[in-house]
Amino acid sequence: MLFAILSYLVSNYANAQYPRIRESVINLPTFDDRLLHYGYFVGINSYDFKFFYDKNYYEANYNDIEVQSSTGFNVGLIGDLRVNKYINIRIEPGLYYSKRDLIYPNNSLFTDESDLLREVKSTYIHLPLIFKFSTARINNYRPFVLAGISKDFNLSSNSKNIDDNFSNVFRTESQNINYEIGLGFDFYLFYFKFSPSIRGIFSMKNELIPDSVNNPADSPWTGGISKMVSRGFAINLTFE
Repeated sequence: MLFAILSYLVSNYANAQYPRIRESVINLPTFDDRLLHYGYFVGINSYDFKFFYDKNYYEANYNDIEVQSSTGFNVGLIGDLRVNKYINIRIEPGLYYSKRDLIYPNNSLFTDESDLLREVKSTYIHLPLIFKFSTARINNYRPFVLAGISKDFNLSSNSKNIDDNFSNVFRTESQNINYEIGLGFDFYLFYFKFSPSIRGIFSMKNELIPDSVNNPADSPWTGGISKMVSRGFAINLTFE
């Protein structure tokens, strides 16, 4: 009988406590009410090139240029302006570093095996203007999507270099315009908000600088290319 009474009391106590246990502790409950806040991000990226070729390129039976991407890094600051409960406008100035290797198909104009490889390093001052669209907050997390535009200043473009591929220098434009889309989650921790996100970055401008020859079409590196644009993705870890 005593065991039955104790079991009944313990069962009632547990049932009374269960709703309290189940309730989540809401961290930073007024964080999203701020008109303006700041943060920083670190992350990784991977870029490649999309090539558009002249008709004559394929008539000569050349294969596409292969792009081998390497993992780069990103670091920067964040300024966030609240528009309403679900929309924020963000500026995210940062430094993006990436490297791409271009593997060219065999060409009778190449005189050395090293002519088949061009290394393209990019150090971008990356200046995006991003719209952040969030759902309603669910306890301590909140999904969101991103969309916006950005401008890049490539400090490693070689755009002003008088040397070109004939001197083993691949040149690109120093400035670029992109559009960006992405998604992520806000996690509200005890002291700060942590937000992992992934985004695609797509160039809207031709970045190729043709080689400096009398007839640009004669260059085995740039002659068959009508347009070259960057495509990349970045994974950012944001702390606000």
